[in-house]
Amino acid sequence: MNRYEQWDIVSSVGLTALVVAAGRSVDTHRADGLISDPYAERFVAAAAPPHPLPTRPTPPRDDSDDELWQMMSGYMGVRTRFFDEFFAAAGRDGVRQAVILAAGLDARAQRLAWAEGTTLWEIDQPAVLAFKDDVLAEDGAAARCDRRTVAVDLRDDWPAALDRAGLDPTAPTAWLAEGLLPYLPAEAQEALLAAVHERSAAGSRIAVEDFTDIGRQLEDPAFRRVAAGIGVDMPALLHTDDRPDPGDRLAALGWTVRRDVAVDVAAGWGRELDPLTRRLNGRSAFVTATR
Repeated sequence: MNRYEQWDIVSSVGLTALVVAAGRSVDTHRADGLISDPYAERFVAAAAPPHPLPTRPTPPRDDSDDELWQMMSGYMGVRTRFFDEFFAAAGRDGVRQAVILAAGLDARAQRLAWAEGTTLWEIDQPAVLAFKDDVLAEDGAAARCDRRTVAVDLRDDWPAALDRAGLDPTAPTAWLAEGLLPYLPAEAQEALLAAVHERSAAGSRIAVEDFTDIGRQLEDPAFRRVAAGIGVDMPALLHTDDRPDPGDRLAALGWTVRRDVAVDVAAGWGRELDPLTRRLNGRSAFVTATR
């Protein structure tokens, strides 16, 4: 039996974290890759999910598998690179606290060159963090910052857990919500943004992935084929209820907001997203805000 099955890393939200890792791995091995994540492939191999997740580029084929991995690698590379650069810019500007909300199998602590004196908090469910720590330990991967894990479900009192883990609300912080908001109902999204605001001193910044209209994606036949190929019931995990735009909400709280559309970000790096990605993710935006 897979020794990680008891941690649910191969089903539900745990499986979606593996899918994202597989997408990062494919982009890492592309000739035109935008990122380098040597740990992503190891996470997928360690979990051995019931539906194989390719971690290397495959020859183009006109079938759903090819659509899946073209989408995952192309878009995942763009969004990962964008948020990598978000943290790098924060470090250059003197920010020494960083928080990744719903960190999943993110390995930025190990693979990015953090500014000296940076503390990084990773918040996620205990099972996901335990799996990640196990794989990284087996690989001898050392964090390049003061990495602190906060093992708590975002549906629970994560702000209190983060406070206990040492976050200083009087110092500026760089926050990241990557691929997170559709998994939260509207009221939880509002509570999350409010908690971030309350703990953000002047000079803080936040980056949010805004899928714009996740309901439209869920109705797309190609998206349904992708989800079936992964083996996860995405409609059961994602929320399509009406909610304020996260950028508008941050602006109302006094933050200075910028919105970068994914397809434009990709073009700036010389990457043209494939037709399926443009249809499903091309309208997605990377919202950044400073306080």
